[in-house]
Amino acid sequence: MTRAPIPTLSAAAARRLWLGAQRLDEAQPFGAGPEATAKAIAHLGYVQIDTINVIERCHHHILWNRIPSYSRDDLHRAQTRDKSVFEYWTHALSYVPTCDLPFFLPDMRRRRAEPGAWFRNVADADLKKVMTLIRDGGALSIRDIEDDELVEKDHAWASRKPSKRALQLAFFSGRLAVSERRGMLKTYELMERHFDWATPPKPASARAIIDYRLDRALRAQGVVSLDSICHLDAPAKAATLKAIETRVRKRLLTPVAIKGLERVGHWAATQAVEAPPGPLEPRAHILSPFDPLIIQRKRLSAFFAYDHLFEAYVPKDKRRHGYFALPVLLGDAIVAAIDLKTDRAARKLRVQQWNWVGSGSARAHKRRIEEELHRFEAFQLAE
Repeated sequence: MTRAPIPTLSAAAARRLWLGAQRLDEAQPFGAGPEATAKAIAHLGYVQIDTINVIERCHHHILWNRIPSYSRDDLHRAQTRDKSVFEYWTHALSYVPTCDLPFFLPDMRRRRAEPGAWFRNVADADLKKVMTLIRDGGALSIRDIEDDELVEKDHAWASRKPSKRALQLAFFSGRLAVSERRGMLKTYELMERHFDWATPPKPASARAIIDYRLDRALRAQGVVSLDSICHLDAPAKAATLKAIETRVRKRLLTPVAIKGLERVGHWAATQAVEAPPGPLEPRAHILSPFDPLIIQRKRLSAFFAYDHLFEAYVPKDKRRHGYFALPVLLGDAIVAAIDLKTDRAARKLRVQQWNWVGSGSARAHKRRIEEELHRFEAFQLAE
């Protein structure tokens, strides 16, 4: 039996599928109001959280790029009041749809059995202490614990309060949930009390988790590879490939070759290959370095011919694009990398450094980008 030839996508078509899946090709893909935040996170699968705040923190930035009317209070409501999202680890600490919680419960259970090196020094007494405080007194943050005997830090990101790492262990092992976040200050609550379950959810099976991650990647990436599905999780590749092959046999997925990337296997939903999206409007987006479009650097380079380097941890004299350079997407091309800083005292967004990349040029693109910078400034300074 002769195999059908594998469809070939141009690099532009592959980018178009990815941008459509990321919902960066529409003006208001998730609508407006508080519900839009939960919809965006449900579609993307996760929104990364990060501490750096030279501009607005990345979780708010990522959502703003897809919800023009986004308000920080909308995310607070989704987590604390509606409980439609929760925090946990994907490839990094992230907001995740609460409906996806069963797929994370097995990791939480594994943490109880084997906490890992970071939590090796958490004393049973410290864990018992924080659990008792919360069980008896209700939700609390690390600031509410004032009777710790301070210790020397064993890592730059550690705390002198032993209770902080105990809270983190209780969180990662599923005993506690982050019930509220103000800036980077987290409030912890018993997981069952936060969600107020009548019946706790059951952990998903290993096979269901593989299918979930494949579905998440297809939904948010459009065209996928093993690397893009299993980002920072190489051990999952063998099982993921089996799941892909099953769907190919059922004609739910189609192998595709991307021009210039033929050596890497890619797949897309059969329907997406048979009915590709239409032309792309040249929308401008100032993206976070942690945006789902940017975070997988090898994929970004392959699809967009742009190599993003996060230079916050690079010595100042060796930086090319600046401490916190933000890639600028215009249409289907990354045309600039702009290092920005929010001067909150002066109420201004300051351009520290502006670099054109790829096909970017002042004559062709500067006006459109400056218009988006004004909108970005208004978001930065909004209360």
